[in-house]
Amino acid sequence: MKIAAIDIGTNAIKSKIFSTTPTSIEFIESIRTPMRLGEDVFSNGFLSQDKLNDLIKILKNYIEYFEKNNIDMYEIVATSAFRDTANSEEARRLVENSIEHPIRIISGLEEAKLIRFHPKAQSMPNKLFVDIGGGSTEFYIHTKAKDYIQSFQLGAVRNYMKMDSKAEWERMDNWLDQHIEKMQLIGIGGNIRAFLNIYKMKSMSQDEFVANAKKLALLDKKEKQSQYNLNNDRVDVIDSAISIYLQIINKLSISKIKSTRWGISDSAAVKLFHELYSDKIAIKNN
Repeated sequence: MKIAAIDIGTNAIKSKIFSTTPTSIEFIESIRTPMRLGEDVFSNGFLSQDKLNDLIKILKNYIEYFEKNNIDMYEIVATSAFRDTANSEEARRLVENSIEHPIRIISGLEEAKLIRFHPKAQSMPNKLFVDIGGGSTEFYIHTKAKDYIQSFQLGAVRNYMKMDSKAEWERMDNWLDQHIEKMQLIGIGGNIRAFLNIYKMKSMSQDEFVANAKKLALLDKKEKQSQYNLNNDRVDVIDSAISIYLQIINKLSISKIKSTRWGISDSAAVKLFHELYSDKIAIKNN
């Protein structure tokens, strides 16, 4: 059976498709469409009809692709932009009725909790997973004693548009102060992957990360595009995302910074798989 999940994010629409058996789930392919829902939400407070119409078109294209490729079951989740928009329920109903499929708007804490479905999230202690999206940042820490999750309204698009608040930065700092053990940071999201790719590194030390972040910040948008071929929807927000990482590693003892291609759509698909099959599973290729 093939299954999939769609993540309606703040800066893009993303989908992951998997092949499953009763005992395993294997990644097949991913789809990503740039779409900055956060632009409406953070500037106007609500999602406009034009933006919703664009979203409906994208989702219909995804669903048509699923039907052509025999995707048997899929889930659609929406995150920060849909959580924060003033017309959240109205927008959700409009899109659901248009595509004839339910959409689940998940809370920030639920988004953080979904990280546990990463294949390595619970395999070793003292790993800090950080998912910096367009509108929010989620944390997942697995230790021998317990798991810690948290979500903050700080994100690449939100911060780029100057809609972040000092109070939220302080709230994040206070939460980070509770975690003093040495950890490895695993970043989730396109910005951290792009940052590591720019310097052709699979991982960085804390000092390397800080030094490279300073180098990147010195370049303007055109220089970032010409030198590193960053996409239009990435080039203007990458510094905002990296600034959140800098604050995190400044507060914590981080041994190494890495990235993963895993995201909310992966976790939502694996969660769906758990709901379909009760047997023990094996996750491959991620």
